[in-house]
Amino acid sequence: MSAVTASLCSTLMFVLFVSADQKIIKAESGQNVTLTCRAPNNNIRVLEWSRADLGSEYVLLYRDEHFLMDNQHPSFKNRVDLQDRQMKDGDVSLILKNVAINDTGTYECRVFMEETWQWQSINSTNLHVVPPGFNADMKYDLGPESVPCAIK
Repeated sequence: MSAVTASLCSTLMFVLFVSADQKIIKAESGQNVTLTCRAPNNNIRVLEWSRADLGSEYVLLYRDEHFLMDNQHPSFKNRVDLQDRQMKDGDVSLILKNVAINDTGTYECRVFMEETWQWQSINSTNLHVVPPGFNADMKYDLGPESVPCAIK
């Protein structure tokens, strides 16, 4: 392999770091997905579902039995709901309807507890959305012919 060819070749590697308590969900686009989250009790003043890459916008903000839409990211409008709006037994799970590839990301569930008057991060969920019919667990061997920099 010449120096020119070697300089044109690069390796692309994806590394995903996931903490032990982080959940991973794989879904096909078009499906409805439930991101589970359970708070320690029912004394929840505010519930927030967010995704770090959205900046100051959020996926869902729920306070006093109402959804607050002011800073909700536009891609989530009319596509999110709570599994239980009464949040019985601390169930604050999020239903994300008609997922798309752009919904891929790490979602964080946080609650503002009445008794402590502090935010508490409950969990985070990594959602990976793939096109319909694509098996996210399948490994593909394209062979050396499809790799332009392979040494033959």
